[in-house]
Amino acid sequence: MGLVEHEVLRDAFTVVAEFRSELYACLTARSDALFELCDALLCTDGPVRTLVDLALAPEHRRGHGALYSGINHGRIDVARLRRALASVPLPRAGDGRLVLAVDVSPWLRPDADTSSDRSFCHTFGRGLGKHQMVPGWPYSIVAALETGRTSWTALLDAIRLEPGADLAAVTADQVRDVVQRLVDAGQWRDGDPKILVVLDAGYDGPRIAHLLADLPVQVLGRLRSDRVMRKPVPVPWICPPQGGRPPKHGGEFVFGRPETWGDPDAVTLTDTDRYGTATAQAWDRLHPRLTRRAAWGDHEGPLPIIEGTVIRLSVEKLPSGGVNKPVWLWWSGTGADPQDVDRCWQAFLRRFDVEHTFRLLKQTLGWTRPKLRDSQAADRWTWLVLAAHAQLRLARPLARDLRRPWERPAEPNRLTPARVRRGFRNLLAKTGTPARAPKPTRPGPGRPLGSKNRRAATRYDVGRVLATGEAYSRPAHHKKGTKPRRTE
Repeated sequence: MGLVEHEVLRDAFTVVAEFRSELYACLTARSDALFELCDALLCTDGPVRTLVDLALAPEHRRGHGALYSGINHGRIDVARLRRALASVPLPRAGDGRLVLAVDVSPWLRPDADTSSDRSFCHTFGRGLGKHQMVPGWPYSIVAALETGRTSWTALLDAIRLEPGADLAAVTADQVRDVVQRLVDAGQWRDGDPKILVVLDAGYDGPRIAHLLADLPVQVLGRLRSDRVMRKPVPVPWICPPQGGRPPKHGGEFVFGRPETWGDPDAVTLTDTDRYGTATAQAWDRLHPRLTRRAAWGDHEGPLPIIEGTVIRLSVEKLPSGGVNKPVWLWWSGTGADPQDVDRCWQAFLRRFDVEHTFRLLKQTLGWTRPKLRDSQAADRWTWLVLAAHAQLRLARPLARDLRRPWERPAEPNRLTPARVRRGFRNLLAKTGTPARAPKPTRPGPGRPLGSKNRRAATRYDVGRVLATGEAYSRPAHHKKGTKPRRTE
């Protein structure tokens, strides 16, 4: 082992130890039980099937009663834990830019009638186009993305969406808080490239960009293929003979009608291994035509003109052999050159790394496995899972490849999160634990034998996701046999 490699490993070990100490300081009640539960989550063999099984791990020195007591009655200083997650080393793009992805992942609880604060979560059922609304707890999660093909992301924040929450407003506030913590932690300084926030098609990208206009961020969002944007007003504007005030919008840019596009302002061709030739076309200074309804109904003053760059990405082939459709993107920046266009669509492809993280949280770490009744307990468990994932990412340079006989060897520092978790128990023996040893206790008497529970649990109705409070109805463009509708 060289001197430089030894220094890197020592620094990584120090970062892991410091984060574990800070995590223990963030646990303000039932701290020992919660900390050992997080260690059991990291060190148990195989996927987490049930919550109580974690009490059998050697790292959890307490009984199952202490486990549930910590989840139900413990306290976590979430603000301090958020600052700790923003202070550790974060991945960056090739130009040193921070790229943040925001997405909602549901914790489905369709049969939990006694659980409060449930909303209708959008999910996909079996089959093509099977949209379903299932009761559960939707969580909005912010993660920093790496460059290149990887299954690693750096989780920075998680918020449970309340019933009836305005997704765009909540996302804007969440991103604002994350960016402020990154600035306070020294992750972004004056002169650095603006932070890029990547969104999927379920978000109102122009509105979020308008709400975050005072921050050093740029918004990149996906648009549906049935959208209609507006071009800028030609300059100089020739007033018609009949007079009248000058228009605010130019001609239409209909995604489904190429004759309305005009010549693109930038075109790039990129050869890729998986998709063949990727063609990206960009049109500058396009904006949606806003109307005083829904989110803009209470807007004071004239409606803004939110200009941006529309990018159309098409590829030569798909690895899965599916239907090859173009992808439409909207970037809040203007005056894009070919480098900006390539950076935008490549950053959007990296957004799908968040899906690998969600799969790890649910299938390996057992994020949605516990059948918890209280939504506050679900929040505590969610933050423990995020803290465990952060420790796996920080321990990535220290892990050894404990692969199965049928698995391929992985390159150094290229281990997947599941493989890093296999060897975390060996690392834990070196870092130690700040949790105190358990004290001998006797279990309580519990409910007398033969008696019944006469306190029926409270039943809660499922809240509505729509901010208007109206009942959910399937959109017309999702129904079978209907044509896509035009949307401004």
